Amino acid sequence: MSNSLLAIVLLENPATPDMSVIAKALRTRYPGLPVEMSGDPRSSPLIQCGGELVAVMSMPAPMPDDPGLWARTASIWPEGKTIAARSRGHLIVSVLGKDRPPLVTARLNTAVVGALIATIPGCCGVVWAGKVARPAKLWLDMSTQSFAPFPDYPFTLWVDILPFRSDRGIGAVTMGLDAFAGREIEFETARLPLSELIDKVTGLAAYLVEHGNVVKDGDTFGGDERERFTARHRKSERFGGMPVLFCATD
Repeated sequence: MSNSLLAIVLLENPATPDMSVIAKALRTRYPGLPVEMSGDPRSSPLIQCGGELVAVMSMPAPMPDDPGLWARTASIWPEGKTIAARSRGHLIVSVLGKDRPPLVTARLNTAVVGALIATIPGCCGVVWAGKVARPAKLWLDMSTQSFAPFPDYPFTLWVDILPFRSDRGIGAVTMGLDAFAGREIEFETARLPLSELIDKVTGLAAYLVEHGNVVKDGDTFGGDERERFTARHRKSERFGGMPVLFCATD
């Protein structure tokens, strides 16, 4: 799943990072994290971080436009589309290798992105896994929690929770969770207020980020009859047939 956890750092102008500077920032921001250079720090795009090899590729061009991404982001980061349109370069950050738990990859990628933003002028936003966009300042602040224990790591940088209206009443869908759990959450309710709905989706999403694809078709959640709901594996009828855990309350 590593390829689905790419991070793209939007730049006002193209820049090639000096990896020795990034290594210093990583050691400062995350004391105790093993960080080693890999090759000439002025020309190599690689760094050893937490025992894994991380690549930072400099691209002297804007990120390809994605209207769907910026439409989804508009309610959370209204300036995102305009800022992305002004960007003239970007960095692609990826933990190399396979067969690694997605949460490990996400933590490392997030730490490196935080160090990049802390040291390179003109970082203006981050696109995560091609599905979630956030301003650079938010990433700079929240990435300090990259290695915090559950539930304090910054999973809201990795997963969007988007409300919608439905025939049942209201609903919410995640974007980005599939990189951790193989599917998104689609939750509809006829009786819960929006705040409670978002809390339920957030709690289930955080659990899946931590534990991965562990929810079986038909598993139930909730402490009592009023709160209980069932999660079903299916393809979304509302969101293009993507695999979801479909949950509903009457």
